[in-house]
Amino acid sequence: MKSQFKVLIIGGGTAGIMTAAQLLKKNKNLDIAIIDPSDKHYYQPAWTLVGAGTYDFKKTARPLKDLIPKGAIWIKDFATGFKSDENKVTTKNHGDISYEYLVVAPGLVMELDQIEGLKESLGNDSVCSIYTDPEHTWKLLKNFKGKNAIFTQPTTPIKCGGAPQKIAYLAADLFKKKKFDANVVFATPGSVLFGVKEIRETLEKVVERYGIFFKPFYAPIKIDPEKKIVTFKYVGENLTKSQENQSKEIGEKISEDGLVEMPYDLLHLAPPQAAPKFIKESDLVNDAGWLDVDINSLQHKKYSNIFGLGDVAGLPTAKTGAAIRKQVPVVVENLLFLMNNKIALDKSYKGYSSCPLLTGYGKMVLAEFDYEGNFIPDPKLKQMLVFNSDKEHWRLWMLKKYGLPYLYWNKMMKGSMV
Repeated sequence: MKSQFKVLIIGGGTAGIMTAAQLLKKNKNLDIAIIDPSDKHYYQPAWTLVGAGTYDFKKTARPLKDLIPKGAIWIKDFATGFKSDENKVTTKNHGDISYEYLVVAPGLVMELDQIEGLKESLGNDSVCSIYTDPEHTWKLLKNFKGKNAIFTQPTTPIKCGGAPQKIAYLAADLFKKKKFDANVVFATPGSVLFGVKEIRETLEKVVERYGIFFKPFYAPIKIDPEKKIVTFKYVGENLTKSQENQSKEIGEKISEDGLVEMPYDLLHLAPPQAAPKFIKESDLVNDAGWLDVDINSLQHKKYSNIFGLGDVAGLPTAKTGAAIRKQVPVVVENLLFLMNNKIALDKSYKGYSSCPLLTGYGKMVLAEFDYEGNFIPDPKLKQMLVFNSDKEHWRLWMLKKYGLPYLYWNKMMKGSMV
């Protein structure tokens, strides 16, 4: 197999496949290779629905070989490092692979070791995550007979920051439909439910409707699977006020040193997440360990022939497939500029991301926003007769369950949707 390509892409996920597909639509003769070791590609946005028992997990997976665009070469291997000054990527089995232009989009990885006891408890009869095993999550939810159902997330950036509260709302709705009295707790290191004001106001009403215990400034640090206790570090400023508000119903205990112990019968969490090791140990990252790219052009700040996008990119916006949909055309345009001996002029990515927030069975709110936290709903929603996407709507649920998966497989992954 050849070891030199015009464009080399690391990652056969949403970002990598879309970039290759759109480049080949612009120029079908481009010499492109994609490095990825996986056999399957998953449509992960549907995993929340799987975790709530309303979507078939098998439908979220497709063979990666069927998604590689015609004209691109698939190198089924692990990227292991960079020789950026020599325009080379090192791999596990194929040695060094040279490139003229490099697109870095390997996604991120779960780092279970960042929370004590997580590795030992995840997947047992009371600890679950839609991020790792949505079918197991549904098994625990539908069979839940306990009292405290706790939903939380780490201090690290995560894929789709809204997912941990989506599954909390769906669980609360499920328990309500079953007329089952449970304490649903949503604990987050953040200060608010959502950063976008219009969305936050709706979610506050959702929390109130279900009687969810909302615990801001709670960062999970330890799980004791034997005692079924999760420990949080209180990261807010007013610990005394928080101690006064500690909830006796859920049995939480807040100590003087800011540690919060909470018993659970079911614990759902997003594991801590980070860039893959070979990325973190390279000279391509920023101080936080994410790919160091310009936030508008997605061009690497040190190497002008390298671009990064998707979950691995160090961008101050949510890590979602919707963000990638807006990032890919910018990367493609800038690569074409460079190939024509011009500078990367396209700096049009303004941080667009989107979070479809499921608020119950048959209900959804669609948060669309930019770097500034502005609410920027897509005008096309009006064609669906959705005029206020910051409010719960059944049509948005239908979009999430049926529309978006169709668009993903048939448009985005084929490079025909921008």
